[in-house]
Amino acid sequence: MNSTDQIPYKTLFLIGVGIVVILLVAIIYLNYRLTKSQKEKKETDSKFQQLEGKINKIELQTLESKLSPHLLKNILNSIQSHAYQTYFALDKLANVLDYILYESKNKFVTPKGEIDFALNLIEINKIKVSPLFQLKVKSKINESEPLLEQRLLAPLISIDLIENAFKHADLQSSDAFITVVFELKESVFSLTVANKMSAKKAMKKEKGGLGMETLEQRLRIIYSDNFKLDRFTEGDVYIAHLKINLLEHKAKMLATR
Repeated sequence: MNSTDQIPYKTLFLIGVGIVVILLVAIIYLNYRLTKSQKEKKETDSKFQQLEGKINKIELQTLESKLSPHLLKNILNSIQSHAYQTYFALDKLANVLDYILYESKNKFVTPKGEIDFALNLIEINKIKVSPLFQLKVKSKINESEPLLEQRLLAPLISIDLIENAFKHADLQSSDAFITVVFELKESVFSLTVANKMSAKKAMKKEKGGLGMETLEQRLRIIYSDNFKLDRFTEGDVYIAHLKINLLEHKAKMLATR
């Protein structure tokens, strides 16, 4: 076989090498574009999350700014209208104010701290009702629960459920009642509030008050899908049940650090 017969084979070889080089260059270019695209997407997602976080923070600040004035107004009105119990009420009010001024500024508080705050709030509201009124408060708390003293609970989260019960309960009926149950079991915080509803027309909601929709909005921002808020009636009894999975929320917090 002479050299002229080998020319086509060399040509094919060079063409093959050229194709391989072109494919390699194309693969490298596509890989570069893909890597760049993924990096840009990651940066965009990061910026979006940062902006979303800022929006949520502003939204939470707006929601939480309504808590203290609303709460203090109701407390002071209660104390003022029941002067004979002022000394006892002021003692409880001092505890409530300390919690609002110092603890509620934190993003999270301990379940124990929030429950103690809620119990003081209930004691203050008790001056509105007759000594014969059925007010039952139960705490199903395991003191050895590891999350009891960890800051995982949004501050003042119990206000709306408790105040709503006192506001709309039938305080004059002989069979009227309010039941409040706190529970921390298997890393899940629960608050259940039930009351017999008043037959009278409900009072118009105070301006700036924290309603159930606002509470649910706040919970959704903080806990995403790690909470459940149920509200329903059974006859003339209104029941609100809040459940927050603190362990799952803690896991998400740790994962985002």
